[in-house]
Amino acid sequence: MKAAKRLSLPAEQEAVTALPRARAGGLDGVLRVALPIIVLGVGLAVWELVVRGFAPDHSTIQVEHEAIPGFMPAMTMPFIAREEKEIANLQIGDAISFRLNVTQRDSWIDQVRKIDANQLHLPIPKPGPAADAETTARNRLREGDVMPVFELRDQDGKPVVLDTFRDHPFVITFIFTRCPLPNFCPRMSQNFAELQKAIRASTGLSATTRLLSISFDPQFDTPEVLKQYAKYAGADPAIWSFATGDAKEIQRLTSGFSVLVERESSTINHGLATALINREGKIVRIWRGNVWTPAEVMAAIEGR
Repeated sequence: MKAAKRLSLPAEQEAVTALPRARAGGLDGVLRVALPIIVLGVGLAVWELVVRGFAPDHSTIQVEHEAIPGFMPAMTMPFIAREEKEIANLQIGDAISFRLNVTQRDSWIDQVRKIDANQLHLPIPKPGPAADAETTARNRLREGDVMPVFELRDQDGKPVVLDTFRDHPFVITFIFTRCPLPNFCPRMSQNFAELQKAIRASTGLSATTRLLSISFDPQFDTPEVLKQYAKYAGADPAIWSFATGDAKEIQRLTSGFSVLVERESSTINHGLATALINREGKIVRIWRGNVWTPAEVMAAIEGR
């Protein structure tokens, strides 16, 4: 395996590239990749990855990678190709390499190319248990449903339950604090910071809105960790709380909002969902993924 090599870039765009090894093929139609990395402002070590599939529009590939000490734990997450033609001809089972670019507010891949799978020698992961599709569909929450009761605790260790938000509209989203790529959990927190500003500047019902970020990584995201994260995010506890809780309770909520959270050893595979609940406890809107804007949410709160 090649050692990490420093590139010649401006000081404000310091980057490291590393070439790991992976293997094509495997169970469940997985696509294993080797990844040369360029990350602006961040130095990275070697990665080993598995691409599990593609988004319907074929602009995103789903990649499972190993833990990168000091940057992110092992997880499965999507990577966006700005030039869709770079991944248009890929198929499940191809071995590829690509470059990952990360700025403060965005990330994307480029320089995607196929490589010789014979040089790669990673073990094939064992498949996890299949999800019960019927149970998942039955428990899925939809717009118009009543928000189920829940029991969590916030960054100060205080109880957070549905009645905490009685007579307040509130917005929930799901994150984990170690998620490093700015398109995902960090974007949810940036959006909530903007929502907090809008709530402070509003009047009437909108001014009573509360925000709740729920971590789906309760083993790591203790109240103490969430308190540090909340301080970094600039959260006003009178408006914006962070919560964790019993793993089963977290799983019940993520399943209800169809937020995929899968663990394989230290791997975290996750989706995103954000929801508005009105003061009567009814789910008004659910936004999937990371493309929603604070302006959309404020419009929904105000009934526009």
